[in-house]
Amino acid sequence: MPTVSLAEADAPLVLALDLGTSSLRALVFDRSGRAVAGSEEQLPHALRTTSDGGVETDAPPLFDLLLRCVDGALVRAADRAAEIAAVGVSCFWHSLLGLDRRDEPVTPLLMWADTRSASDAAGLRRELGDNAAGIQARTGCRFHSSYWPAKLRWLAASRPQIVRGVARWVSFAEYVGARLHDDPAASFSSASGTGLLDVHRLTWDAELAALLGVALARLPRLVDRDEVMPPLRPEFAARWPGLAGIPWYPALGDGACANVGSGAVAPDRIALTVGTSGALRIVVPADSPRPPVPPDLWSYRMDGERYVVGGAVSNGGNVLAWLAGLVGVDLGPADMEAAASLPPDGHGLTMLPFVAGERAPGWHDQASGVIAGLTLATRAEHLLRAGMEAVAYRLARVYDDVRPLAADPHTIVANGGAILRSPTWLQIVADTLGHEVLALPPEEEASARGAALCALEAIGALPEANLGSAPEPAAGAQSYGPDAERHASYRAGLERQAQLEAALFATDGRDSVA
Repeated sequence: MPTVSLAEADAPLVLALDLGTSSLRALVFDRSGRAVAGSEEQLPHALRTTSDGGVETDAPPLFDLLLRCVDGALVRAADRAAEIAAVGVSCFWHSLLGLDRRDEPVTPLLMWADTRSASDAAGLRRELGDNAAGIQARTGCRFHSSYWPAKLRWLAASRPQIVRGVARWVSFAEYVGARLHDDPAASFSSASGTGLLDVHRLTWDAELAALLGVALARLPRLVDRDEVMPPLRPEFAARWPGLAGIPWYPALGDGACANVGSGAVAPDRIALTVGTSGALRIVVPADSPRPPVPPDLWSYRMDGERYVVGGAVSNGGNVLAWLAGLVGVDLGPADMEAAASLPPDGHGLTMLPFVAGERAPGWHDQASGVIAGLTLATRAEHLLRAGMEAVAYRLARVYDDVRPLAADPHTIVANGGAILRSPTWLQIVADTLGHEVLALPPEEEASARGAALCALEAIGALPEANLGSAPEPAAGAQSYGPDAERHASYRAGLERQAQLEAALFATDGRDSVA
């Protein structure tokens, strides 16, 4: 969907807040779901990493960045800020934060990539045995360090004094709600990414909470995405008087928003995202016959009417950024052209791109990256090309599991800054999957657009007032078709990666490294 100038934007307008793992942004969309050019205020943030697998940050400074983003977007919207009729929010899934009775943080904000609870996840699987599958069927999530159960178990063991001071467990999305509205309510979408929600009954899983020693009263109240949040607290109503009298909606998981922003809200369209990490996701109506979810996928919620089923890989654009820093390049045109000039799987390298651990498809909780085949002839472009291919192989394995849930035929729509900036990477993914990939325009912010469209639907501003009728962004999409010979080369590389993975990881592929 192309952008629109501020003067030509159709009212009502919506302010979208996009809370990502590497930056926060606020920008304005018009009633047709078009981003208003020049309205975006984006501020980067960095996460702390530790040698034992920690990935965390502090919630208050992150919230302050959000305030600055809203301030900037309102300034950029100028006089038309008065036409903003609602606020929608997209937030990264799976973070965990402990709050005291005043809703002040007593723990750091633990991010999905924090793997310090890997052994606790393995311990829960052993402890529950066959019952683990039943919990996974209810929550849509396996026991893994990216979800709350393992993190809660780890905190209880490693930080018992701090845990005793926690009155409420939330994600960053609910912390924002507490600060802005005095209400840390969790949308079904946000809560479904915790691993503690019964995604079918849309209630917290009492059995699992009891096992973890977490009282249900210490978890946020649950709401659907169209429930209006309470009014802004006085200090923020004074700061943004134009936003004080309009509906603010609870934050949704960024992956669900990316599907909406990509027009992927039915089984005939799969959203493929590669930003910091990567994922393939499909939306399934809740009232349709529910197919069994493959064990290597997850099942979250978009809202009370829809599931979001798919798999996420922990490594996407972060792999390319790490490789660029390792070899001292800046991923400029010359570097990417050198990588693009190499033949498919023509570098002699086999890479397990697990620099941030791993989720789907192998769920290797304690994984680390591996590069095999290095020689004195290996150059920077070989590593960059191998990194892009290695991530594509992981996405291809997720696609193999997602594809049976999709309609036939179906469309794959790519979004995410890391991949949309690289035609080479888009072609590698299309060739590896063996399926056409439609790439949204590079300026398309799928998660932010999805949050905006959800807000527009909630206020009745969409045609026919439903997401299925929202204008799709495909008009500006570019097609990348697969090539049969390259597909064969990449499938050989994928098989070689699988063999290396099998040689290094235990037979169940999840608990330990040989």
